[in-house]
Amino acid sequence: MYRQTQSTEQKGGTVLSLTTKKRRYPFRFPPRRNNKTVRRVLRLLTRSRYIRNAKVHFPDNKVVLLPHGGDFFPALFQAMAEARSSICAEFYIIRNDATGTSFAHALMEAAARGLQVALIYDFIGCLETPDNYFQQLRDNGVHCLSFNKPAFSRLGLLDVRNHRKMVVIDGSTAFVGSLNVGDEYAGYGDSYQHWRDTGIRLDGLAAGQLRRLFRRTWVREGGGKIPRPPSRPSVQMPMGDAGVVIVHGTPHHARSVIGSSFRLAMAGAIRNITIMTPYFVPGPRVSRSLLRAVRNDIKVQLILPSVSDLPWVQLATRAYLAPLLNAGVEIFERQGTILHAKVMLIDDCWVMVGSANLNYRSFHRNHENNVIIDSREFGAEVQAMFVEDLRQSRRITVAEYERRTLLQRLLQWLFSPISRFL
Repeated sequence: MYRQTQSTEQKGGTVLSLTTKKRRYPFRFPPRRNNKTVRRVLRLLTRSRYIRNAKVHFPDNKVVLLPHGGDFFPALFQAMAEARSSICAEFYIIRNDATGTSFAHALMEAAARGLQVALIYDFIGCLETPDNYFQQLRDNGVHCLSFNKPAFSRLGLLDVRNHRKMVVIDGSTAFVGSLNVGDEYAGYGDSYQHWRDTGIRLDGLAAGQLRRLFRRTWVREGGGKIPRPPSRPSVQMPMGDAGVVIVHGTPHHARSVIGSSFRLAMAGAIRNITIMTPYFVPGPRVSRSLLRAVRNDIKVQLILPSVSDLPWVQLATRAYLAPLLNAGVEIFERQGTILHAKVMLIDDCWVMVGSANLNYRSFHRNHENNVIIDSREFGAEVQAMFVEDLRQSRRITVAEYERRTLLQRLLQWLFSPISRFL
């Protein structure tokens, strides 16, 4: 249990410290004229007392924005080729296409060099991937584990999925984002065959926490003990200016860690909130957080897909837009491709990026991981990326929303009751 929450002042901003019996977790906010927002955040942290070690802060990390899949995968494969001791990979979907083949070759080449290589893939997410894809990996020294493989004794847990997407290299470098392994995720968002997606490269102590998260999942799913990586000469850890908070959510938590982290970030905003997400079914709590932000004169922008790979989710999304539009939230639809990126920017200095969507499934049914980055320099890069996406988006107006056809209204009404399962 958390003992108490304290507030201290430092030059350049306020640091909220979440004190537990063993350690303190600081959260940095920009300077402000009054402590109204601070008190609101403190109340939220108090209500989040059940999530314990879900938030762990690491200072002095180096974070590189990889704004498209066409940037992400070349950087990932290059880093895998330069790995020295271990590679831990965890993905929801891995396809047997050109990108999937390159990914498999990178894993097998690393194993052939004597590295410890382990892969967790979701059974349902990879249902269309042939078994011989993973068998070839096993035959070439890659330790593979299928997450939540259906069994008669676990049918009640079939809906629980591992939605994480990350690769941790040598315990010091991590690639995190919303990208699965497949050709549609590997482009520059220029067509409906090459989706709009985003990831990051993270160097620093936070990468070690992601590796510990990977190992915890491996053991819990019955993967046994992973052989220790061979010892290598130590390499000096790169230093940066980014504070990083790792947020991981599972259905095993008493409260939704992912949902609480989104609401905490929104409650800390004092100027603007920009969110890009493909599956927006936020529920009443997150909706109230956005409406509260608008009432506090905070500019809120949502970038949603114009065309979705899951059209029934898009129908459920429409049911939540009316109160947001009427309150003054600016809602845009990204044109020309399928949007799959999941990024939130707060006050141009807080960035949340990872695998979680703003929907019930990410909050309560999936295993997710998000990274919160506290860096003005990195925030400026993300802001520039959002500016480019807004240029390729079309704003939805209240009048346009009210012109929905009778069929659209009927479908939205039909899908609203099952939004909790989307």
